[in-house]
Parts: sequence; C-alpha cells; structure tokens
Amino acid sequence: MYKVKVYITLKESVLDPQGSAVQNSLHALTYNEVQEVRIGKYMELTLEKGDYDLDTRVKEMCEKLLANTVIEDYTYEVEEVIPS
Repeated sequence: MYKVKVYITLKESVLDPQGSAVQNSLHALTYNEVQEVRIGKYMELTLEKGDYDLDTRVKEMCEKLLANTVIEDYTYEVEEVIPS
C-alpha cells in the first residue's frame, strides 16, 4: 500500500487573492516579517499496490482531476505503508 501526498499550488504568474488577504491579516496582527503568502491544497491518497506504474497513475490523477494545470502546479511524495 502507498500513501501519496499531493501538494497543489498556484503558478507564480497567477494572482493569489486569498494569499494576499491572509498576508494582509498577518500584517494587521503585526507579523510584518511575512513577505508573501501563497495558498495551496494538500491531499493524501492511499493506493493499493497493483500491476501499474505508480508515477504514471499519480500524474494522470493530478492532471485529469486533482490539479488545474492551466493555473496550478503540483508535486507529490510517495511513502510505502507497511500494514501492522
């Protein structure tokens, strides 16, 4: 079994109004050292081992459903889970 951690972020060229709002709020709370906030998404997928190429399958999932590749980038980490 695998645990796949997927991180999705807006591309640098895309405006992030939610990130700007959070940054402004942090500044209002006097955390003026914060230079930039970018908001993203984090997902965990648990996949059964099977007769498939794991990287190919995860990339397909990200590009077909999980991320909007026009405006978002994605990365992922794979961790093998050994049942106890």
